[in-house]
Amino acid sequence: MILTVTLNAAIDKRYVVENFKVGEVNRVKECVYTPGGKGLNVSKPAAIAGAKVVATGFVGGHAGNYIENELKPFGIESAFYHMKEESRSCINIWDSVQKVQTEFLEPGFTVSKEDFEGFVETFKKLVKDADVVAMSGSVPKGLDGEAYQKLITIAKEAGKKVILDTSGALLTAGIEAKPTMIKPNIDEIRMLTGSSCDDLNEIVEAAKKIHEDGVEIVAVSLGGEGAIVVSAEGTYRAIVPKTDAVNTVGCGDSMIAGFALGLSEGLSVADTLKKASAISVAAALREETGFFIVEDMEKIFPQIEIVKC
Repeated sequence: MILTVTLNAAIDKRYVVENFKVGEVNRVKECVYTPGGKGLNVSKPAAIAGAKVVATGFVGGHAGNYIENELKPFGIESAFYHMKEESRSCINIWDSVQKVQTEFLEPGFTVSKEDFEGFVETFKKLVKDADVVAMSGSVPKGLDGEAYQKLITIAKEAGKKVILDTSGALLTAGIEAKPTMIKPNIDEIRMLTGSSCDDLNEIVEAAKKIHEDGVEIVAVSLGGEGAIVVSAEGTYRAIVPKTDAVNTVGCGDSMIAGFALGLSEGLSVADTLKKASAISVAAALREETGFFIVEDMEKIFPQIEIVKC
């Protein structure tokens, strides 16, 4: 079972407009509502790929009920800690003419010390049945990087593999607990190591530094250029085919889903990277965030080239 943690769950609202203009009335051509937050954008593709997925974190109010209900068609089991306040919304405006995205991310409710302690008790029970725990995204007001540290420590003490995908101070604090895997982008690995990472060799050396400090798998996202993974099994690069992306929001989360699948199935790092890359590219072909079609992934999979660095 894959346990996903979304401490700051949301309703993702995708608006499609033509020639978005600031300060003017913009008519929405299409709108799609989906359960969101980075952890849930891991949950959905993992479930589509056939994994048993349990989603936990915080939800609240009518919006929280909506989030849980919308996970049911995916076969995802909800095990959230409930707040009285409403869960947040995140708006993604896609300009179909200019091919530009604009995002508005609400901060959401505040989690008290007591609420977090209540969630921790729920988390401890859920971790027992998990093979892999994937923790993703921001945290609500009231929490900081120590929240991820505590959850990672609990999962590791239970003998579970833990993926942490977050940014900024949360990432800096979280990796102190030595998760099994992290997936920084170029800016984040620069922040973590102080390296300029101006070329591929520097990126690899920076990732190796984090690996040597105790993170077993360091996967560095290169966007449309694929990804690099450093691990005890070796250093690998995924080279992905060029595609006409429709929605790149959540593609990194879909990649995390692929890594979670690979870790839960006991695949090699190279095979896991290939699966994760294929799911990520397939997700970019669909408008809905955190979603892919299995047939797309199966077509893309043989086009992914894995090179040992």
